[in-house]
Amino acid sequence: MVFRMGPPAQAAAASLLVLMASPTLAQSTGAPDAPLDPSAPLAELPGIGVDWPDLVAEAATPADVQTNADAERRYAWRLEGIDGVASAVLRQRFDELSALNANDGDPANAAQLDRRAREDAALLTTLLRAEGYYDARVLTRIESGPRPLVVLEAAAGALYRFTGVTLAGVEAAGARAPDLRQQFGVAAADPVNADAIVAGEARLRETLGRAGFPFATVGESEIVVDRAAGTATLAIDVSPGGARRFGRITANPNNGVFGADHIAEIARFSPGQPYDATAIADLRRALIQTSLVSTVEVTPVPGADQDTVDVAVRMEPAPPRTIAGELGYGTGEGARAELSWTHRNLFPPEGALTVRGVAGLREQLASVVFRRANFRGRDRVLTLQASAAHLERDAFEADTVTLAGSLERQTNIFFQKTWTWSLGAELLASDERDVERATGLARRRTFLIGALPTSLSYDGSDDLLNPTRGFRLGGRLSPELSLQGAAFGYTRMQLDASVYRPVAGVVLAARTRIGSILGAPREQIAPSRRFYAGGGASVRGYGYQDVGPRDLNNDPIGGRSLTEFSIEARVPVWGQFGVVPFLDAGNIYTSPLPKFSGMRYGAGLGVRYYSSFGPIRVDVGTPLNPQPGVARVAVYVSLGQAF
Repeated sequence: MVFRMGPPAQAAAASLLVLMASPTLAQSTGAPDAPLDPSAPLAELPGIGVDWPDLVAEAATPADVQTNADAERRYAWRLEGIDGVASAVLRQRFDELSALNANDGDPANAAQLDRRAREDAALLTTLLRAEGYYDARVLTRIESGPRPLVVLEAAAGALYRFTGVTLAGVEAAGARAPDLRQQFGVAAADPVNADAIVAGEARLRETLGRAGFPFATVGESEIVVDRAAGTATLAIDVSPGGARRFGRITANPNNGVFGADHIAEIARFSPGQPYDATAIADLRRALIQTSLVSTVEVTPVPGADQDTVDVAVRMEPAPPRTIAGELGYGTGEGARAELSWTHRNLFPPEGALTVRGVAGLREQLASVVFRRANFRGRDRVLTLQASAAHLERDAFEADTVTLAGSLERQTNIFFQKTWTWSLGAELLASDERDVERATGLARRRTFLIGALPTSLSYDGSDDLLNPTRGFRLGGRLSPELSLQGAAFGYTRMQLDASVYRPVAGVVLAARTRIGSILGAPREQIAPSRRFYAGGGASVRGYGYQDVGPRDLNNDPIGGRSLTEFSIEARVPVWGQFGVVPFLDAGNIYTSPLPKFSGMRYGAGLGVRYYSSFGPIRVDVGTPLNPQPGVARVAVYVSLGQAF
């Protein structure tokens, strides 16, 4: 028997080819030329193939006989004879495609059960043959009882194996030929398994693309089955088409997005490098991630000479404008609403302009932000911002105008980065009101501050928004020059670390944060630039900035150093919901170096809804050793885990 297998989209499609290749048996009986007698009685109809319980014998009257003969009854079903031969994949496919399983629990009459049993017998035969049991046969029967039991009894027969596997033409790949054979993964003595062949073809195409063969072709699989010997041979034609190097990138003209020069900045390959199909797939994902294209095609095409391959990019623009809104609430921060308008390509390429406003009970802000993504290289972002804000906190009240700029290497959910960094500059004028700690008298000061904030972070976790394993480590350093009467300088430093570990289906997560301000006394530093603790991203159970030293009015005053610790267990409960018990600790110190004394503790329980775009968090906490005047319950609502 000879049949060919093309490259099906799914492994199940390959299974059908096995059944199609089986011989069809036809039978005929009777004398073809015998004359027909119109008065002769009709011959008896053939049976339906399975025995049906004798429902007629249970009838008490002739009327009941007809009723019971056509009655529908609930049924049960089971498979026999496949233990030890059927794989988990076969059982899963049968459950997904079975007519008996799909209608399980619904009443059925004899004709319906017979049809479903026959369909499932053919399905099981197909699936067994797809796994190499070419002599498989499946019989059906129905056992009587309170509920009819449909039994599919399989006789798998011997497992067919390959006596030879040939990849004709693979030698043209030169030194990569042995690797291609190994990646195909099907060899002599292996079972004749359709899934293994389909998977091997996919690996073969992928390996050819990664090895520098952009125009390689893999022909149809040709299987020759010897039923007498219980064996088969497999042959596939492979045409590598010659290894090539990357040439130039081209883009469709007037695409409304950006040109080939910017695409070359995004691409992770350069002209002259060996062709790699994964680099093509990576470029396509990166173009989609810009959110500026609705459709994109990235196609290798023959280059200027036979040793190169050009990359043709065709893009269609997506709507460039976005309006976004956000609502939030935190104890100590109050309710907060944010609205923004963005044109993501107002200044091509990828020059976005965002106008943003915040209206809250204790915060109001207006800002204009220019952001250029992929600035002179992949994943580098240039940001320029001008903002005016009014903040009301228990510790201070500030009216601040800020001009800021930064260049950073960002991470995102499409391309989570291990290392990220940022370099920035800030210039701000801030009119701030607080009280003197010693006297409790209100005061008002204006600060002019210049800062050079930098950061470096390592992310070894497995997910950006919902990590379950790994760890993160990040550091921030900001030298600052302040003018308030006289000029003075200081340096703000902060270290953050977190670790995640799955244990018995529960994710244990822990975090620590240490901060220090060196070079100036606390009273000289603007209240808005000091360290504070308490809130949804700090010590939960306490309101925003409620942890730490206080003035005579029992308001927080901030400090020059910070110590925080958190631990929580992320427990799945039902479906997309989970609960998170947590314990946090921390304190603020007026000394320049952090300490571990006088820690304030908060504990509580959170609820998580794990949506498609990240977990939605609701945490409710209470302080275990509260300071005077601190609320007994704090609530936080946000997107993403606490850390």
